[in-house]
Amino acid sequence: MSLHINFTLSQSDLDYFSGVMQQARDNAKNISPQKIISNAEQLLEKVNQCETADFIRDHMSQLDTLIGMIVDEDWGMIEEDRARVLDALSYFSEPQDLIPDDTPRLGFLDDAIMIDIVCKALAHEIQAYREFLIFRATEANRRGDDAAPAQKSEWLEQRRQQLHARMRRRRDYKTSGAKTKSPFSLF
Repeated sequence: MSLHINFTLSQSDLDYFSGVMQQARDNAKNISPQKIISNAEQLLEKVNQCETADFIRDHMSQLDTLIGMIVDEDWGMIEEDRARVLDALSYFSEPQDLIPDDTPRLGFLDDAIMIDIVCKALAHEIQAYREFLIFRATEANRRGDDAAPAQKSEWLEQRRQQLHARMRRRRDYKTSGAKTKSPFSLF
């Protein structure tokens, strides 16, 4: 048997998490991008190796996607987009977070909440990257080993540019005062 629980964060809750994220970004200004990525990878590994609630592990697995967006050379994010993802990952570089990680079963609850908030803020980036991963795998399978590296590079670059443009268009529309604009933003 399992139990499904939903909860809503109020505006004051969101403001609090936004402040925590801003503090984490400020603290991470002196940390290299490689170290931020390494810290996020280590946190994910720690979550996967310890005994924690399944729903926390499921939520935290989304860190893999964020890390992939940065390290995947084929995806090639421009500096502005890369900085947004690194800013999001900075929270996961914090050694001291809201709930100590060594708290049995629930030590990563704050991290799971923050990853959900981060993923909502980066929804367009995540969607575009996932579509890119599917495209790359599908095209590689379809074209097989016969595709020349130059051809592969060309069709990947074309699709990457399309997805990046769409991602920015959607993000800009969302933040330009569209009716669906969220009252909360991490960036």
